[in-house]
Amino acid sequence: MSDTAYSNAIIAIDLKKSFGERRALDGISLEVKRGELFCLLGPNGGGKSTLFRILATLSLPDSGEASIAGHDVLHDASAVRARLGVVFQSPSLDGKLTILENLRCGGALYGLGGSELKTRIAEAAKALNLTDRLNDLVETLSGGLQRRAEIAKCLLIRPEVLLLDEPSTGLDPGARIDLWAALEALRNQHGVTVLCTTHLMEEAARADRVGIISTGKLVALGSPDELTGAIGGDVLSLGAAKETGPDILSKLITERLGIPATIVEGEVRIESREAYALAARLAGEFPTEIISLRIARPTLEDVFIARTGRLFSDQDLDPDAKPAKKKH
Repeated sequence: MSDTAYSNAIIAIDLKKSFGERRALDGISLEVKRGELFCLLGPNGGGKSTLFRILATLSLPDSGEASIAGHDVLHDASAVRARLGVVFQSPSLDGKLTILENLRCGGALYGLGGSELKTRIAEAAKALNLTDRLNDLVETLSGGLQRRAEIAKCLLIRPEVLLLDEPSTGLDPGARIDLWAALEALRNQHGVTVLCTTHLMEEAARADRVGIISTGKLVALGSPDELTGAIGGDVLSLGAAKETGPDILSKLITERLGIPATIVEGEVRIESREAYALAARLAGEFPTEIISLRIARPTLEDVFIARTGRLFSDQDLDPDAKPAKKKH
């Protein structure tokens, strides 16, 4: 095994996948380190679920390569599945059974039984803090507890890699926090590599590293701090007077101050490392043209806008949305 394959639990190289004329994946390449909590962030239709299915050995790419724990996803799928736990968006637990009964059934499907299965159930329940809830009916559990039970079932095979597709779908904020605490514990205490897909910015911000995917391309990759730090300072959002409009305001700012500006959702957007000083200057230069001004620390939403020229919500609702206007 090469050094790269040993240090990385997941490797994808130039993956491409089309459905008819639509290119779902357009040359995706990434590496997820062993023991890393990695988040694949993107709007619905961006390609993250397609990549998830390929890594989970449920779909074949048109071209490219991928491996999990050193085993080729395309040519050694059985070895990959033996090292892989997968949690899908759709529930796989029987609500009429207890957590314990679901785990026993899941273990039987994995070929486990007897004292070995009992030991693994105890381990999985402890890892997900479910030991006191094993005899509860699944249908009586909160959404967050059901998700943790789903993950516990995956842990019965002691996977090296855990894939989760939109794990927080339908969960309230408190349940999301509990779920992520459980995932962090799996990484810290058991060395499990976790890759999850999400469209929630605050969820991705908790990951060790984030890959941002849009229209089948990986547009950004790094830790949340690295990505937001590359924005170039704070973000100013300017509201233009009705008589002026954002197009004219952005043009005036660029012509008079030489500062590039982007128009996003009817506002003029500027990135600056000296945002507060610039805000005062803008207010003095354009007292009648600017009617509102906000300053905020950059977020992953701002990273997405900077890399794609589009709002995250625009992509989610309309994959053919026009890019934001940028003035140089």
